[in-house]
Amino acid sequence: MAAPLLHQMSMLVLVAVLWGGTNPFLKTGTEGLEKVKRETRLLQLFAEMRFLFLNYKYMVPLAFNQCGSILYYVTLASADLSLAVPLCNSLAMIITLITGKVLGEDIGGKRAMVGMLLTVLGVALCIAGSVNEKQ
Repeated sequence: MAAPLLHQMSMLVLVAVLWGGTNPFLKTGTEGLEKVKRETRLLQLFAEMRFLFLNYKYMVPLAFNQCGSILYYVTLASADLSLAVPLCNSLAMIITLITGKVLGEDIGGKRAMVGMLLTVLGVALCIAGSVNEKQ
């Protein structure tokens, strides 16, 4: 029984890595979008879509992010929601902060570190509770 739970958790961690690791790249991929200007709302929409769809710096991270979403929904079929949702979302946030820091973004100093520590503690409690419940 531990093997399916371990498999589910590893898939959920992979989802968090795909989501969190791509968020800063999606942000940098949209740089220059604000310079796109058209006369009407409809032309503005199409010009912005064209800018994004032809921008590999946006599309590659988006593809990985969407692969994470597909994996998430496939994993939800067999995973416990009380474990899956907090694990994926909180770890994705932490991975976003770490990836952003590696890319040179300001992540907020000591308060952000304390927040990440508390998030990891909360996720560990969720996992421990889920493991004890399964036994």
